[in-house]
Amino acid sequence: MDVEQTCLDWGADKVTIIRALDQLGQDPFRQHEFDSAILDVRLGGNSTVEFARELHCRGIPFVFATGMSDQNDFATRFPGVAIVSKPYSGEELLKMLVAAIDGTELSRSA
Repeated sequence: MDVEQTCLDWGADKVTIIRALDQLGQDPFRQHEFDSAILDVRLGGNSTVEFARELHCRGIPFVFATGMSDQNDFATRFPGVAIVSKPYSGEELLKMLVAAIDGTELSRSA
């Protein structure tokens, strides 16, 4: 699935795809502007927990999209943040992201 195109189809003005955390640079919040995010639990072999924590602290809405079966740790660390399990449809993923942006919580995918 082309996440970038799906986001654009749903009305996103700009989509930036990051395939590894080092692409964000040393100070990602100074170098990039984030309105929302779809995070894989791991990018380029590295955990996204610290980046997710910073998004959460800054009040930037996000969802996790992951193929990992053990999601309990993320559900505990980030209550109220949707976890969308792979494989997922573009519609399912974007509905969860829109809910996060709107500040509503939809049931998590299992």
